[in-house]
Amino acid sequence: MRVKSRAMAIASISAVALFATACGGSSDSDSTSGGTAGGEIISGGCNPENPLVAGNTAETCGGDVLDVLTAKLIHYNPETAEPENDIAESIETKDNQTFTVKIKKGYKFHDGTEVLAKNFVDAWNYTAFGPNGQQGGYFFEPVEGFKEVSDPKSKVKELTGLKVVDDLTFTIKTTTPVSNLPLRLGYTAFAPQPDSFFDDPEAFGKKPVAAGPYKFDSWEENSAIAVSKFDDYSGDFGGNADKITFQIFQDADAEYTALLAGEIDVVRQIPPSALIDNKFQTDLGDGRYLEKENSTFQFVGMNYNVDPKLKNVKVRQAISMAIDRPTIVKQIFNDAYTPATGWVSPVVDGYKAGACGEYCEFNPEKAKQLLGEGGGYDGKLTLSYNGDGGHKEWTQAVCNSVKKSIGIDCVATPSVDFKTILTKLGKDEVKGLFRMGWVMDYPSIENYLSPIYGATASSNYYGYDNAEFQKTMSEAGAAETPEEANKLYQQAEGLIAKEFTTIPLWYGKTIIGWSDKVTEVKATPFGSPDLAAMKVK
Repeated sequence: MRVKSRAMAIASISAVALFATACGGSSDSDSTSGGTAGGEIISGGCNPENPLVAGNTAETCGGDVLDVLTAKLIHYNPETAEPENDIAESIETKDNQTFTVKIKKGYKFHDGTEVLAKNFVDAWNYTAFGPNGQQGGYFFEPVEGFKEVSDPKSKVKELTGLKVVDDLTFTIKTTTPVSNLPLRLGYTAFAPQPDSFFDDPEAFGKKPVAAGPYKFDSWEENSAIAVSKFDDYSGDFGGNADKITFQIFQDADAEYTALLAGEIDVVRQIPPSALIDNKFQTDLGDGRYLEKENSTFQFVGMNYNVDPKLKNVKVRQAISMAIDRPTIVKQIFNDAYTPATGWVSPVVDGYKAGACGEYCEFNPEKAKQLLGEGGGYDGKLTLSYNGDGGHKEWTQAVCNSVKKSIGIDCVATPSVDFKTILTKLGKDEVKGLFRMGWVMDYPSIENYLSPIYGATASSNYYGYDNAEFQKTMSEAGAAETPEEANKLYQQAEGLIAKEFTTIPLWYGKTIIGWSDKVTEVKATPFGSPDLAAMKVK
C-alpha cells in the first residue's frame, strides 16, 4: 500500500496538476450524491499479510483497513492528494533537517487516552528498531540514528533524531536535509500508537487501537474485518457510515458477483472479465461505476540472486521486449490502462516519459537477438501471481506473448492470495518472474524508487543493491528545490533502467463499482474508494 503528503515545506512540493477528471455512468463527476449518515457499508476486501500494526503493513489488504482506523500528522486530500494537517497543529523547519512538530490538544485514541508527542516518538522508534522486523522501518531511514537502530542485532532502541519536547511537541532531526520529509508523514507507518500497543504488539495487531474516525470491532480470519464509527473522534476527517465491513474474497470475480447480487456495496477494482467490451457498464448501469486515473503501476519483478538464469541483463531486456503491452491492454483490459514507458506513474510530479526506452516496446526480433546474446533461458519460466487479485488473464497473456515471441516456456502460476506470495518473496522462495504493483504512499517520484529499490527497503524483493542509486537518492533528498530533486530522482530511475531488475507493464486506472444501496462514492488518487465519504441511501 502507498500513501500521501503533508505540511509546511510541503507547500513547495505541490501534489501535481495530477489527476484527470473522472467519468462514470451517466455522470460527468466522480461521485453520486444524496444519502444520509449512518447505516453499514460492506466493502470488498482481501487478507492482510500481517496483523494490523501500522508500522508493519505495506500492502493494500491491511492498508485499506488502517486507512479508516488511523489518524496521522497529515491527511491526504482524497481528491487531490494534497497534504492537510490532521493531528499536526504545525510542522516547521528552517533548514529541512530539523523539524519541530506541534500536535493538537485533545486528540483521542479509541481507548480514550490522549494522543501525545511520545506516542509518535515511541511508535516510530519501535518501527525503526531492527530486531522488531517491521516492514515500515525503512521509512525512518532519513532520521538521525537510523543506521544504529535498524541493525537486526541492534541493542540501540531509540533514534537520536527524535526528541520529545513536551506533551504536544517533538522534534525530528535527519542525517542530511530532506526537503520532502513533511510530505511523507501521512503514510501509515508514521501513525502514533497508544501506550497499550507496547504491552503485546502482536496481540494488539489483531485488535488494533488507533485514533482515526473508525474503531476496530472484529476480525474473522479469511472472512471479514468490521469497524464502526468512533464516537469521540475529534479530527476533521470523519466518516458517514456507522459501520464498515471488509468482506474478504479469494477471487476477484467472486467479489464482483457478490456486488451484482447486492451482497456487498463497493469493489475497489472491476475484474478483467468484466472489462471486456465494457461489460461492467451494462452490468452496473445507472451511474454505479466511475473511472479515474490513479497512481497504480503494474510491473513484473524478479530476483536473479534466487534465479541465476535471469542474471544477464540482456535476458531480462529480451523478456520485456517480448511482451506485447498494447495488445494485452486492449484485449484484456479494454484499453482501461496505459502501457508503461518507465518505473514512475505519470500522475506524480517528476515523472519522465520514456525512461524505459526501447526495452518497453514490443519487438520480437530484437528480443530474440538480446536473448541469444544473453545466453538464452533454459527450462520453464514461471510468472507467479496472487490468485485473489484478478491477475489470471493478463499473466497468462504475458506468458503467451513471451512464449510466442522468443520461445521461452513461460507459465503463469497462482498463489492463494497476496499474503502468501509476499511471505514467500520475503523468504526468497520465488524463482522466475512475479507480478507486482505499486500505489503511491505520497505524491512524489521518490516514493516509486526508495521503498522498492532501497537496499534495505521493505518492498525490495529483487535483491537490488546499488551504491550509486543510494548515493543519488540521498543527493536528491537533500536538494534545495523540488526541481533539483526531481532531476536527481530521474537519474536514479535511469539506474533502475540500466539494471532492469523489474519490467514495467502499465499504468492504472481506478474503475470502481458499487451497489444501489450507497451514494457519495468517490475514488482517491491512491486507487481506492473513499469509504469514509460514502453514504447509505
